[in-house]
Amino acid sequence: MSDDAEAPLVKQAREAYSSGEWSQAYELLVGLDARGPLSVQDLGLLADAAYAAGHLDVTIQAWERAHAEAVRLGDPIAAAGAAARVALHLLMDTALMAPIRGWVKRAERLLAGQEETPVHAWLAVINSYERLLIGDVGAAREWAGRAVEVGSSCNPAAAAVGRVAEAHAVILEGDVRRGLTLVDEAAVAAVSGELDAVSTGMVYCELVCMLQGLAQYDLAEEWTEAMERWRHGNGIGSTHGRCRVHRAQILRLRGATAEAEQVALAACAELRPYLRREFGWPLTELGRVRYQLGDLNGAEEAFLAARQAGWDPEPGLALVRLAQGDVALAAASIRDSLEHPVTVPSKELPPNTALRRAPLLAASVEIEAAAGDLVAARDSADELAQIAASFKSRALSASAAMANGRVQLAAGEVPGARSAFQSAVQLWSLVGAPYEVALARTGLAQAHRVAGDEISAGLEQAAADAAVESLRAGHKAEERKRGSNSFRRTGDYWFISFEENTVALRDLKGLHYLARLLAHPGREFHVLDLVASGTDPAAVHAGLPDPELASSGWGDAGPMLDHQAKNAYRRRLAEIDEDLDEARLLRDRGRVVQAEAEREFLIRELSRAVGLSGRGRRAGSASERARVSVTRAIRHAMDRIREHDPPLAEHLGRAIRTGTYCVYLPDSRVNGAWVT
Repeated sequence: MSDDAEAPLVKQAREAYSSGEWSQAYELLVGLDARGPLSVQDLGLLADAAYAAGHLDVTIQAWERAHAEAVRLGDPIAAAGAAARVALHLLMDTALMAPIRGWVKRAERLLAGQEETPVHAWLAVINSYERLLIGDVGAAREWAGRAVEVGSSCNPAAAAVGRVAEAHAVILEGDVRRGLTLVDEAAVAAVSGELDAVSTGMVYCELVCMLQGLAQYDLAEEWTEAMERWRHGNGIGSTHGRCRVHRAQILRLRGATAEAEQVALAACAELRPYLRREFGWPLTELGRVRYQLGDLNGAEEAFLAARQAGWDPEPGLALVRLAQGDVALAAASIRDSLEHPVTVPSKELPPNTALRRAPLLAASVEIEAAAGDLVAARDSADELAQIAASFKSRALSASAAMANGRVQLAAGEVPGARSAFQSAVQLWSLVGAPYEVALARTGLAQAHRVAGDEISAGLEQAAADAAVESLRAGHKAEERKRGSNSFRRTGDYWFISFEENTVALRDLKGLHYLARLLAHPGREFHVLDLVASGTDPAAVHAGLPDPELASSGWGDAGPMLDHQAKNAYRRRLAEIDEDLDEARLLRDRGRVVQAEAEREFLIRELSRAVGLSGRGRRAGSASERARVSVTRAIRHAMDRIREHDPPLAEHLGRAIRTGTYCVYLPDSRVNGAWVT
């Protein structure tokens, strides 16, 4: 701040940020900013605190303001650095490539004629990922090399992320052995402890995403566990949620589906403030877990939500349709996904290359065989076999063997089918994927049965059924345990039983909210839903009045998007239009399609908040005031519980998430089922 009187508050905010008290730092800086404009340096601190506290839009806006102020002051290096940070956050969380390119160009113009700086290294990182995400692998590798070269001399964090991008590009070009060697080199930075939290999280997350995309699950599991250990004391911003998605993926692969569902739900809750179109990524993983659990309705709900977010949930949704018996719709869905791939760029998935097609092809074989289109099934199986041979992944080879078995069985080539399914059983067993082993055994049982070997068929089918039952047993056990805990109200008292201990508490508003959350583990409730379903404050015990939490008289919440948010959307649209004009001039069809898709996405988001007359739509009640009140009420209730039952309070402290959306996410190690 320019005013020396504000210096102690800035120092207090920095200390709060350094000690991990991000919300406190954020509130202090927002208050300071309201008194007078922050300096370029303090705007950077506000941006970092906002990101850590879950306010992505404020983060980007603060860096935009820092850029404008540095330009005004005639400081090109600081202005370019702020522009690079805008581009980096857009890259990490919004998947809007056109605005990224616009901010990179601003930074590059400011750096023209300047000596190499850390900003040069980060711009090379961003350019590398921009190229990688649109499938220009060769250019991505060149930019990654540039990031490593420049970053090695002036910015280790940029060099570390650049090494990951280089490894990714080399693998996508088909040199898997060299790429995995580069992975080992890149991983050193993550475990060294020398990088800042955001950069470390990027390195970990990109490593795991790359290895899972390659189906190198053993390596992916090792790095997921390392990231999980690091996250508990160092994770910042979206790192927590991203790490949970990776863990859910591994848990699902290893057969721990009940725990995987809880972890995936927690990931969705944590990533909601950060991700835009990529929010479909954790939703899709949730759908895959539920599909494996046999919860077709829950899987369909998650996949459709992912699609609404602008994500491609295939092949999951097509497989759900097949399991529901709608073969024609399943076939139409998977064909469309293969013929017209969604162009949403994603750091979490391989770009639109062979690796991204592999799971679609595996599902295509199953669906086309069920639909009776043997030619299409065989074509998909052949392409999948080529991908598996190219990338030399045991899991891809197992998937290809399974696909081959299905095609040969459908064609009546029984000996070949038996051999292929036996290979699939062996390979999936080596991978350590019990659900996939069960599917391969089911296919082998069918092949034995067609061959007339009923004994072998019965043995394989029994083994498959037992494996699936075992995988789903944990989920069923949770359902059977329902009733061992209770959270019930009688008159002015709540009687709460948890792990053989029962306490009685006088009525509190927060206990009503807790009861609703506990009754629906994993389900997110908007705070307005909780307020609307709560009891009238007059019904709360007279000795504990809480008029501040009344759901009546809240009036209009104002616009669904505030003025600043609308302006941010419009700035993104202007940036996309500039990129679209340039792409058309260069006749870059792929870039035109991508920019048009991004423009459509933003217009759709704006249209949800703006009426036909152009005036902003208004929310039905004060969401922010409800968030504050509900959070305070729940915390007060949990404080009362802590006085009488500390173990229950500890459990609720870990499992209850508050915010605009509230959710109960019980740890799988604790019985989280309740009668309410």
